[in-house]
Parts: sequence; structure tokens; C-alpha cells
Amino acid sequence: MSQSALARATGVDRSTLSQLLKDRGARLPNGQLVAECATALGVSADWLLGLSERPESATELVASAFAMTEAPRTMVDDQIFQWHQEAAGYKIRHVPAGLPDMLKTEDMLRWEYAPSLGKTIDQAIGAARDRLDWMRSARSDYEIAFPMAELEMFAHGWGYYTGVPASVRRAQLAQMRDLHSQLYPTLRLHLFDQRKLYSAPVTVFGPLLAVIYIGRNYLAFRDTPRVDAISRHFDQLVRQASVSQRDLANYLDDLLATVA
Repeated sequence: MSQSALARATGVDRSTLSQLLKDRGARLPNGQLVAECATALGVSADWLLGLSERPESATELVASAFAMTEAPRTMVDDQIFQWHQEAAGYKIRHVPAGLPDMLKTEDMLRWEYAPSLGKTIDQAIGAARDRLDWMRSARSDYEIAFPMAELEMFAHGWGYYTGVPASVRRAQLAQMRDLHSQLYPTLRLHLFDQRKLYSAPVTVFGPLLAVIYIGRNYLAFRDTPRVDAISRHFDQLVRQASVSQRDLANYLDDLLATVA
């Protein structure tokens, strides 16, 4: 934008703007003129005054730092996979809402998702396989933490897992044990005690993004302070895990022995 155009947009004399734009001896503009210039130029007043390194307006900064995204009832939706691809090469920290979908057997996926996905269940299972293949390719480092109680309820077929056949539960526990053994150290699993610690379902995509799952939506944060805070929360889950990734195989074998 030329000085003349900016002068017309802000309603001041061109000579006044010219004086303000001089490197030396320039006088400070009043607050109204700063606001009008910021509006005309589409930048923040703080940036014009040299108080910020970000030219975006406060509204744009908030919008880019926080977003609410729809979370459809599916195992691997396009948005989640896009975030995984964006964070390729970074460590991905994950607290799932239940058992990790990418580690589930096909029979378990069918039991859990067929009632809601219907005829699209085969497509969803294929997407889960793609996620596992992505993990196998070591494009990212995965660290997953989830409650011990979740696995124990699953092993016994209690609560949410009522009705899962014993054969499916045994195969699922064995697959988790085997995949962890095959993919370690690219994949590390930790089990924490919910009586001591609590975590909402959350995924941290390296330093780029932190996503909290609330059911019908994801809350996504891109600003560094919040991403760091959620990363520190996950690190606490790992440090205080009751079953570390080194003890996981024995723990799963013990659970397998309890499946009726």
C-alpha cells in the first residue's frame, strides 16, 4: 500500500504519515491513528509499534492457537491422520479413550465399531491397518499411556467390554504384547494407576500440536505454552507409571492367564 492510499484509508494528511514513517526524529502517533493504520493494513497495533514479532491481529492469533474440530464416530478419521502426517519425525504422545485402536485385532474392531459404522466397518479396519503400517515405518516415535484398569476390565469382560468373547480378548491381549515386542523402541507402552493419576484422552504431536478428545469434538492447541503443558502432563504419566514398557509383556501374560 502506498503512503497516499494509507493516508486516504486513515483520514490523515500524507505529510503526517510521511513524518511518522521516517527512521529518525519521527513523533509517536496517537492511539486512534495506530488503530486505524492497523485496521487498514490488516496487522496488529502491537506489531506496528514494535511490541510484537507477530503481525497477526489478536483474533487471528487466538484462532490459530486454538481450534475445535469435529470428531466423527470412526477409528481413524481424516483429520487425525492428517495431524499424524504433519508430525512425521516427531515423538507422538498418546492417551487413548480406551484401548489403542491401532493395536486392536480385526475381531475386536468389528465388535466395537460395527454397531455404529455398519457397512463401512471394513473401510475403517483398513484405515486402522494403514495407521499401524505408518507406525511400523518408524516415521514417528509413539509413546502410549493408558489406565491399568482399562486393560483389567477388558481382560475380564467387564463394563464397556461386557459381551466381548473370551477368544477375542485373549487374541487382543496377545497382539498388544507381540506388537509392543516387535515395534519397541519405536512404540513404548506405559500403564498408570487411575487412583493416583488421571488423564483425559489426549495426543501431543511433537512440539506442533496438542489435541484433547471430548467426544464429538477435538480441542486442538498450537500455542507453545499449552503444548508444553500437556507434554509435561504426559511425562508425569510416564514417570509415575505402575507398569513400564519393560514390564508390559509379563503384565499382559498375567492378564492372559486370568481370561476365562
